[in-house]
Amino acid sequence: MADRTPPPWFASVIDGGPGILFIGVYLITRDFRTATLALVIAAAAALLAMLAVERRFRPLPTAVAVLAVGFGGASLLLRDPQILKMKMSIVDGLLGAALIGGVIIGKNPLKYVLHATFALTDKAWAQLAIRYGLFWWACAIANEVVRRTQSDHVWVLFRAGTLVAGLLFALAQTPFLIKHNALAGKTGAPPPDLGV
Repeated sequence: MADRTPPPWFASVIDGGPGILFIGVYLITRDFRTATLALVIAAAAALLAMLAVERRFRPLPTAVAVLAVGFGGASLLLRDPQILKMKMSIVDGLLGAALIGGVIIGKNPLKYVLHATFALTDKAWAQLAIRYGLFWWACAIANEVVRRTQSDHVWVLFRAGTLVAGLLFALAQTPFLIKHNALAGKTGAPPPDLGV
């Protein structure tokens, strides 16, 4: 029987592809509606590809894709780009709340997702979750400021910048992970969420 394990790049393409496609289509066409339509189609395709290849729906990418289809579809139907722009605030705000709330109640979701990759103490997991939670909250607040005060074009550039910021933030956690990781050869930063 053939091995159905997806290649290493598959998850990154599924998770980040729709958002990157949205930005690329907008920069080429300068049309927010066309880019939103591309996002909705790509997010729906990502869900189908995840099911076909992985035989399951991973919770976070699935939630992001469903929200992209929902908010993007509503944005198209109502001809209001603000609806899609709000999605980033909602997703990032909820991510921050889930991470920090999880630490408060002793159910760290970051540890649950990454425990097989990193061997950290509970204190280190909590510190990492709080760092990420604050980062996502900062992104949500920044998005609210930008979407309410700037043009569609500036917002798309801002959205592209948050993808870069997420990657840089993840890379900045590498020294912390190296210091606290108890498993030899298992260093590196957890990938940022690239969902739009």
